[in-house]
Amino acid sequence: MSLKIDLPNEAEEALKHKARAAGVSPERYALRVLERDLAAEAHPVGSQKGDLQATVDMILERMTKLPPEVFEGLPADGASQHDHYIYGTPKREP
Repeated sequence: MSLKIDLPNEAEEALKHKARAAGVSPERYALRVLERDLAAEAHPVGSQKGDLQATVDMILERMTKLPPEVFEGLPADGASQHDHYIYGTPKREP
């Protein structure tokens, strides 16, 4: 099936920006959003899959697409010192 959608300029620019950030074409990004929306309808809150599992699946899917050098650049103490890396607080003593 082919579908053409006319978007306001602001929405088109937002779509292009999000697609670039995701490393895909605007058409592929729009298809992902639609698929995610349709899947959410198939698995409403309280269903077997549930929101938490859907979120975990989405995170894992995105993580598998990251190149290894992304993980190599992460600090070894990122979990124990997350406040330092997120908010800039002083590091805690180990």
